[in-house]
Amino acid sequence: MRVNVAFLSSDVGRLFRKRFGVAARQFGVTGPQWRMMAAIQREPGTNQGALANWLEVEPITAGRMIDRLEKLELVERCDDPTDRRRWRLYLTAKGDDLMQRMSSCAQTTLADAVSGFSDAEHAQLLALLDRVRTNLSDELSLEPDNG
Repeated sequence: MRVNVAFLSSDVGRLFRKRFGVAARQFGVTGPQWRMMAAIQREPGTNQGALANWLEVEPITAGRMIDRLEKLELVERCDDPTDRRRWRLYLTAKGDDLMQRMSSCAQTTLADAVSGFSDAEHAQLLALLDRVRTNLSDELSLEPDNG
């Protein structure tokens, strides 16, 4: 069987999620909860629909994850001033602190992944992956926005 870019990139993503999941358990959260918190950290004020889309889960699944993170006091829901039906999501101070503490695990995992790469090889890998993402992202604009 010939390895192709879709299989290889999917497998690399799976291995990253597995490593992050193991690391997250040390901090009392799951890998998917960490991913959700990272998305909220990157896009403060995002909503449940956008998170569900990014995590590739149903909105109800994202809602349950948000419920658990809210009970842990790691995220908070705030009213959306433009749409009463939506909540804006933010990390709490406790959530920010947890993300800070988990960042060293993330950095270690990322460093392990490119161990033995020269700076030029690392830069080339990032550039090539970015081109693949760009090529595939053009198609995504055709999908309806469910956010």
